[in-house]
Amino acid sequence: MTVLASGSRGNSSIVSSATTRILVDAGLSCRELMKRMKAAGEEPTALDAILITHEHQDHVQGMAVTARKLGIPVYLTEPTHRAWIRWMTPQKRITYAEWLEKRRAQSAELRAQAEKQGSEPGAGLRAPCTEGNGGVAGNESSELRAQSSEDPNGAAVRCSADITAEPDEDEKAAAEEVIAEALREPEKDPTALPAVEYFRSGSGFRIGDIAVTPFTIPHDAADPVGFVFEADGVRIAIATDLGYMPSNVHVHLRRCDVLMLESNHDVDMLRDGPYPWSVKQRVMSRVGHLSNYATAEFLAKSYDGGAVYVVLAHLSENNNLPELARISAERALRDRMSLLANHLLLAEQDRPLEPIVL
Repeated sequence: MTVLASGSRGNSSIVSSATTRILVDAGLSCRELMKRMKAAGEEPTALDAILITHEHQDHVQGMAVTARKLGIPVYLTEPTHRAWIRWMTPQKRITYAEWLEKRRAQSAELRAQAEKQGSEPGAGLRAPCTEGNGGVAGNESSELRAQSSEDPNGAAVRCSADITAEPDEDEKAAAEEVIAEALREPEKDPTALPAVEYFRSGSGFRIGDIAVTPFTIPHDAADPVGFVFEADGVRIAIATDLGYMPSNVHVHLRRCDVLMLESNHDVDMLRDGPYPWSVKQRVMSRVGHLSNYATAEFLAKSYDGGAVYVVLAHLSENNNLPELARISAERALRDRMSLLANHLLLAEQDRPLEPIVL
């Protein structure tokens, strides 16, 4: 296992066996991920898949670009995939009033151009008046195929004879349709992935020779999960981004050789820190992040002591200190001396850890 980065600015790790390599989360840019992998002695082209815990940016920032660059599948839950797509393709909306103001500005610009050329003011801005609907002239809409009345795809926009006049409901509906068409982005789809594989929390699956068991964690995301990996007789668990330690998480974290566990914040530093109170409440909530105290309580009371390595992860840069996280965990593990010193590791934000090899 190689932790490439862990923290609020990006999270990513590699779990590998003799024949399979999985990138767990891709919370850094593709370029930075490649740089970290090479620094850690990992070959990016050897990756077999990307596995995602949840859709927050610090876990998926480089997912799509990396997957496309390497041509590898992405494994995630369906709700996570849907949430990520919504985040990547926000709806672009403008009001009808904004659209009409834009059209009037274009009209004024055309008038100015016509006057500059010595033409009659307003030339080219009015549609020809025709008789109809009872012989009343000038009240019908007409097709203007001038440049100013075409959308980016060349479709003519239906408008009133005088563009400054208040349009009727049919014209408003037509205009809204044109707006929607004009705002579509037909270029490259940022959500395109080479392949997508869905899994469900609680249902195990395999990637190569690595058995993967996803389990539900309490976090404010669509369908967040932690993972247990098993291969070659070795068991590795990753559990970060969780507000508390429910019983199902306790069960999955037993009998692990490597345990990567969140130790996000010091409660006093968070309370006195720079975050708005609403953010502090979210971090401390049951769908937020584990504090040093909560992690230490689990290690002291519920942890089975079987891991060769315990990795403290997702430390906040603003609301924690590595020394506080380490001291808190060491005190909790004082009765299990074999885990102290070089077997208690702290994942870092700005550089990868040395690979853990078992």
